[in-house]
Amino acid sequence: MVSEGMLPRAVVREVEERLTAAGCPDADFDARELFRLATGRDARLTDRPLDADEAARLEALTLRRAAREPLQYLCGSWPFLDFELAVGPGVLCPRADTEVVAEAAAGMLAGVETPRVLDLCAGTGCLGLGVKRLCPAAVVTCVEKSPEAYAYLEKNTRLALKGQGGSTENVLDASPFEAPAFDWGFRTARAAEPVEGDLFTYWQTLPDGQLDLIVSNPPYLTAQEMRELQPEVAKEPAMALEAGDDGLVFYRAIAEHYQKALRPGGALALEIGWQQREAVEALLEANGWVDITCRKDFGGNDRCVMARRAEYA
Repeated sequence: MVSEGMLPRAVVREVEERLTAAGCPDADFDARELFRLATGRDARLTDRPLDADEAARLEALTLRRAAREPLQYLCGSWPFLDFELAVGPGVLCPRADTEVVAEAAAGMLAGVETPRVLDLCAGTGCLGLGVKRLCPAAVVTCVEKSPEAYAYLEKNTRLALKGQGGSTENVLDASPFEAPAFDWGFRTARAAEPVEGDLFTYWQTLPDGQLDLIVSNPPYLTAQEMRELQPEVAKEPAMALEAGDDGLVFYRAIAEHYQKALRPGGALALEIGWQQREAVEALLEANGWVDITCRKDFGGNDRCVMARRAEYA
């Protein structure tokens, strides 16, 4: 048990041992992060013993992490590209693989001066905000159905976000077409417009030919995969993960209903499961999408399927 008076390196070793025994992956990294959260210090750079409040906070965090609560939820924010996103129970944790999708999507906007972008199943908003970060002129709308996730989406689209290490203030500048939602007492960035909506019906509200890019990281796990989840992932919202028996129900809806919302030549970028490339590409091809390609993630797995609406109307 973490107690007052313990030295930083000793307490980090104890926390690491407890997390390892609980089956937590990356227990050494997690132990250092929990120490930082509880004390505001880096265990490698301090020798001051824990005071009573620090010990109590670290013990509570250790118990939660040992119960396999995601580290991202304990931190309350998590880096994506070079900015931070608010995150917590009820929303899908942003992951490094999704950065590949954001970068691929932004690359499809080359030559478009003020692109209009739609992020479906937005969650934290990481994809839409990532595109905005990489293409500052973009006008982004992020759509999310879950009330719990929407609370994080709204926060992330309104806050003046910081770069990693707090070195970059307001990295997501407000669009010239948008005003700050309200006065925070300092300069704010309303980086995107959050909208409560359902992917399966939202297409009905969209005019034809107005968007330059649609991005989405929709649920894509099969029912069988949901039964085999790592404990941390199982604590994330099932609504953001499960997509029916074959994992393709959201991709079908996008392939069938969202092409007309894009201008001719407009782009689509979808995050996929590592084994879904052929199935998703086949859905898109069957519905008339063109220029279908795939990009791999940092681990060499298929991760982002890209396509375009045909140039003819």
